[in-house]
Amino acid sequence: MNKNIQLQDLGNKDYKATWDYQEALFKEIVDIKIQKRSNPDLVTPNHFLFVEHPHVYTLGKSGDLSNLLLSEKQLKAKGATFYKINRGGDITYHGPGQIVGYPILDLENFFTDIHKYLRFLEEVIILTLAEYNIIGTRSEGETGVWLDVGTPFARKICAMGVRASRWVTMHGFALNVNANLGYFDNIIPCGIKGKAVTSMHVELGSQIDEEQVKQKIIKHFQTLFEAQMITSEIKNSQAVL
Repeated sequence: MNKNIQLQDLGNKDYKATWDYQEALFKEIVDIKIQKRSNPDLVTPNHFLFVEHPHVYTLGKSGDLSNLLLSEKQLKAKGATFYKINRGGDITYHGPGQIVGYPILDLENFFTDIHKYLRFLEEVIILTLAEYNIIGTRSEGETGVWLDVGTPFARKICAMGVRASRWVTMHGFALNVNANLGYFDNIIPCGIKGKAVTSMHVELGSQIDEEQVKQKIIKHFQTLFEAQMITSEIKNSQAVL
C-alpha cells in the first residue's frame, strides 16, 4: 500500500479548471487500478490539493436547485459562478478566505470505508480548530463540522462533500477561515434551513493566517491517515491555468 500523498497548493484557481484537474488525477488512479488486475506490482498514487476559488456556488448531485436564491443575472452581478457537480451533498459556496481541500486518494492504500473516511476528514478539521480554541463537533445526520450543536446558535464552519468510485475519492472539504459570510445569504447552505454558517475569523475576532491553518491541517491529516505528504509539482499544469 502506498501511503505517500502528493501535496499541491494551487493558490487561487477557477472552480471548473480545478474540477477538470481533479478529474484527470482521479482518472489516472482508476486507470492504474484497472491495470493492476494484470500487473499487481503497480502502485496507485494519492493526491491532496489545496485551493482557493473565486466566488462560486456548487450543487451536489442530490441537491435541490431551489436552494440557490439567485437568478443567473444576480449571480453575474455578484461576480459569482454556479456549477452542478458530481459530489454528494447539496449546495455550498466557495470563495476567497476559504481553505478548500481535495484529497484524491486510493482508499485501498488506507482503508475501504467511506463512512470512516468522512469521519476522518471531519476529525482533521476538529483537531485543527482545537488548536485555535474553537470547539468543533459533528451534527448527527449532517456531514461537516459545526459549532454549538444542539443549541439555537448551531452554525457550520466547514462543509464537506465527496465522490468515490472504485475506492478512489475526489472533492472534499471547505473550511471558512477569513470568508465573507455574506455570500452564504444567497443560498440555503447544504439545504439545511434555519442554521447559520461561521468563519474562524468571526469566532476569534481577527484575521487568521491561512498558511498556518494549512500546515495544521496537513499535520493532522498525516497523523490520522498514517500518511506522508510530499510537496510536488502540478501535473498537467495546463489543466489549472
